[in-house]
Amino acid sequence: MLRMDEMFATEKTKRKFNPVFLLGIVIGVAALAAVFYYLSQKPSIEDQTQRLLDTAFKPGSPEFAELNKDIIIATNDNETIESPTGLGTISMFIKGQIHNKGTHDISVLEVNVSVVDRQKQVVKERRLLFVPGQQPILRAGETVPVSLTLDGFSPKAERALIYWRVTAIKPVS
Repeated sequence: MLRMDEMFATEKTKRKFNPVFLLGIVIGVAALAAVFYYLSQKPSIEDQTQRLLDTAFKPGSPEFAELNKDIIIATNDNETIESPTGLGTISMFIKGQIHNKGTHDISVLEVNVSVVDRQKQVVKERRLLFVPGQQPILRAGETVPVSLTLDGFSPKAERALIYWRVTAIKPVS
């Protein structure tokens, strides 16, 4: 006959080592290591951008002057919005259009956007790699929209005008 304590006693089972579980961990760690290695071999976005800009024409070169005269950038004042942030600053959502009236397709186009006060002093500015950042190629005769955000304006800062300036340009080779 079984005693009462023997009848309700829980039987302790020994856990066995599962080699499939260990194999899964090893494969997972190896896969993560391979992904990290692959990502570390790719150049950073900054390096890729710098490589693009190194081959582009800059202000002062005759090629830049020839290509720049065909680029027209205009702000859409009706669509440009100022908005307060939770930190007590102002954000500006600037919209515009870039028109290539020339005969060359553009593969690199960097523009500088400046917000200035009435005395033409820069309040805030930002550089934007428009082509190929927002648009793969700016074709000859094409007009495309451009938008960007400038954050961190003081509510007391005067924001009178928006200036666009091309800072780097390269035609399709």
